[in-house]
Amino acid sequence: MPLGDSPRTTEDIRAADPLGADALLAAVPAMNADADTAALAAALRTLLPDPGRAARWSVTDALAAMRDLGILLGSLKRHGVQPLAAVPQALPVLELLGHRTDMIPRDTVHHYTTWNPPGPRRRSYTGHPTEARLQEAVRMVFPGLVAALDDCGRIARLDPYDPAFATTLDRVGRHVRTMVDSIDLTVAHVPPEYFALTLRPYFEEVDVAGRPYLGPAAAQVPLWLVDLTLWQCDRPDPAYDAFLAESLPYALPAWRAFHARHRGGVSAVSRLSAAVGREGADPLPPALTASAQALGRVLRLLKTFRARHLGIARKAYREDVRLYEEGSGGAPVALLRSILDLTRENETMVRRATVRRRPAGAPVGPSAA
Repeated sequence: MPLGDSPRTTEDIRAADPLGADALLAAVPAMNADADTAALAAALRTLLPDPGRAARWSVTDALAAMRDLGILLGSLKRHGVQPLAAVPQALPVLELLGHRTDMIPRDTVHHYTTWNPPGPRRRSYTGHPTEARLQEAVRMVFPGLVAALDDCGRIARLDPYDPAFATTLDRVGRHVRTMVDSIDLTVAHVPPEYFALTLRPYFEEVDVAGRPYLGPAAAQVPLWLVDLTLWQCDRPDPAYDAFLAESLPYALPAWRAFHARHRGGVSAVSRLSAAVGREGADPLPPALTASAQALGRVLRLLKTFRARHLGIARKAYREDVRLYEEGSGGAPVALLRSILDLTRENETMVRRATVRRRPAGAPVGPSAA
C-alpha cells in the first residue's frame, strides 16, 4: 500500500461491498437510536463471512469488509456491549482481516472517513447530517497529508542551504493549510456538545483477543508524522513520545514505515539551527534566510491548527459536558496543550536562530535589525 492510498484505490474501496452490507447497514442508525443491541449483534452475525472465503479476498475487499464490520463494533460498544463477548465468532474474521491488510483488527479513521462511500451508501452510526459533516472534514485532510509527507521525506534529505529546502517547506505549508481549513469546517458545523454527547461514545475502545483497540476517531490522523521530520525526531518529550507509541499501530502500513525511516534522524529545526550557528555575523546567506522563514511559516501553521484543536477539545471535554476524561485518541486534553507548547517552542527556536549579532560598528536601527 503506498504512502496514503491512491485516489483510484480509495474509490475502489468505497465502491466495494464484499459482505453485501449496504441494505443492512442503512438500518444501523435506527438500531442505535433504539439502543437495540440484539439487532446490532444479529446484524454482525449476519455479515460475518466464512474465514476461508475472506482469506481469498483482495486487500481492497478486506478493507471494505473491516469498514462495514467496524460500524457494528462501535455501535455495540456504545451501548455497553463488548462486541466479541456478544458475537465471539467475529474474532477469527477480525484477526484475519487485520492480518490481510497489515492493520489493527478493527476499523480505523481511514475506514470511517476516506474509505467510506459518500451519499446514500455512507456508513454511519447516527445518520445525522452533522456526523456526515465531521466525516467530510476529516476526509478532506488526507490528500494534503499524503502530499505533505512526500515533501517531508524530501526535506529530510535536503541541506538548509539548498534553495529547494525553502520551496519544499512552502509546499508542506500549503498542504498543512488543509488541516486548518478542516478544523475551521469542524468548528463551523460540528458543535462540541454534539461530538461529546452523541458521537464520542461510538469511538470507545473494543477488546479483541484481550487487547483494547480505540475507535476510528479523528485523533488517528497522523499529523505527528509531519512533526517527526520537522522537529520531533531528535527533540523527545516523554508524554508526546508515549502518545506516538500508542498511535503508531493505527497508521497505514506505509506511514508506519515512514516513521521507522525517520525516527532518530536529524530534524529540520536542528539542521537549520546548526547551519545558522556555523555562520558568522549578519547577514545570513539568502538561501539560509529563506529556509528559516519557510520553516517558521510551517510551524506557525501547525501552531494555528493545534490552538484551534485545543479550543474545540476544551469545549467538548469541559466538566459540565464531557462523558469521558480522555479524548477519542486516548489522550487527555492536557496533552494537546503540551504539543501546542512544543510546537511554539520550536517556532520560537527557529525565529531566534535567525536573530544574528551585528558586526562591530554596524549601525543601530531598522536597517540593522
